Amino acid sequence: MSVKLVSVVLCGGSGTRLWPLSREQYPKQLLSLVEDASMLQATVARLQERQLPEGLELLPPLVVANEDYRFLVAEQLRQMGAGDARILLEPCGRNTAPALTVAALLEREQDPVMVVMPADHVIGNMDSFRAALEVAVEHAAQGRVVTFGIVPTAPETGFGYIRKGMLRERGAHAIEAFVEKPDQDTAAAYLASGDYLWNSGLFVVRASVWLQQLGRLQPEMLSACQEALEAGEFGSDFVRLASESFAACPADSIDYAVMEHLPPDVGVVVPLDARWSDVGSWGALWEISDKDEAGNVLLGDALSFGSSGCYVRSGHRLVACLGLQDLVVVETADAVLVAHKEQLQSVKDVVSYLKREGRPESAAHRKIFRPWGHYDSIDCGSRFQVKRIVVNPGASLSLQMHHHRAEHWVVVRGTARVTTGDKSILLSENQSTYIPLGVVHRLTNPGRIPLEMIEVQSGSYLGEDDIVRFDDSYGRHQE
Repeated sequence: MSVKLVSVVLCGGSGTRLWPLSREQYPKQLLSLVEDASMLQATVARLQERQLPEGLELLPPLVVANEDYRFLVAEQLRQMGAGDARILLEPCGRNTAPALTVAALLEREQDPVMVVMPADHVIGNMDSFRAALEVAVEHAAQGRVVTFGIVPTAPETGFGYIRKGMLRERGAHAIEAFVEKPDQDTAAAYLASGDYLWNSGLFVVRASVWLQQLGRLQPEMLSACQEALEAGEFGSDFVRLASESFAACPADSIDYAVMEHLPPDVGVVVPLDARWSDVGSWGALWEISDKDEAGNVLLGDALSFGSSGCYVRSGHRLVACLGLQDLVVVETADAVLVAHKEQLQSVKDVVSYLKREGRPESAAHRKIFRPWGHYDSIDCGSRFQVKRIVVNPGASLSLQMHHHRAEHWVVVRGTARVTTGDKSILLSENQSTYIPLGVVHRLTNPGRIPLEMIEVQSGSYLGEDDIVRFDDSYGRHQE
């Protein structure tokens, strides 16, 4: 009998411990931290039909993401050739149990086995992962709820643990208990006993089984998720949940809501030894990255002289390290982090401080992505701002106007169609135009290559909220 299989990728979280690279508006799951592909792309690619055992039919992946990331997620899926993937948009975060529930409700007609994976995990040994997945899918197809337990390699105090019980057929164990993050001595005892696994946050369960167990254990959550989906907006490649209904849903994790309450014949754990990491900090990235002879990880234009055990990442300029030990140095266009490895858990405190002070570095990079492309604020002063704008082929900015600023546009590469009022003109390289304050205008790239422009804004107020939208191709609300 053929079993349908679908990857459910949970693309939530902000990754504050990976600041300044991970930001609120561009979190770690959208970044390329370990390989050329982003963490989201690597997770979606983890299940490939040609590498699955016979009898498994792979359905298009389902990505559950915050609605603020809709276009970023869609673009990354398009880039990797996963245009058939569906995107389920959450208006607010309610933790992993509601996210899985709305995914199961969306998939209930075909009732596939769902492979539930956070978008910000790394798996280094795919052969081991596929072998464990085959075991997990077999148990899930029989009506069990399966989680993967990572075989521990150190007395880690930052993870929860699972105490494995009786061995079932084909390597799955009953779950004796879920254990909270231990202190150092307790973690060492767990490691020595061989009876404990790290709690991975990876799950395999049939859609109908999850809904049955959730309805038994958390009926209020199931009801709220059903209401949010039924009242949601269904687009060609996305589903947007109804805001009010989903906000009223109880927030809880998969573990707390269901896994910890399952009878021993339903909840099982499959050990996974596949060089797994949740990439929860810069220290975790140092652990899994290739190092030089002195134990340094050097990325970008980074140099080391007499340094050891360091993680150095340069994004925009030369970073030279002299005689440093066990430091993390991360350089971006607008911020630099320098921290000792023993203090990395406090990076989130820096982000909290920046938020309290209203600093933009907590939320966004200097380069801002939009559905049509991106822009980079190169320079600014009291009454001017200079941006580098890149518009994707065929894309168009909204029809808009500004109350407080005028704009000068200079085409650097490609072709621009500029609409002002009832007039439309084409501009090519080295040509420019002027958009007076208060004039309705639109910018379009009619060509086959990216349009690159320099924009010079001038006026009394240059904030991004000075936009009145009259028409938008991407359904965005007026700012």
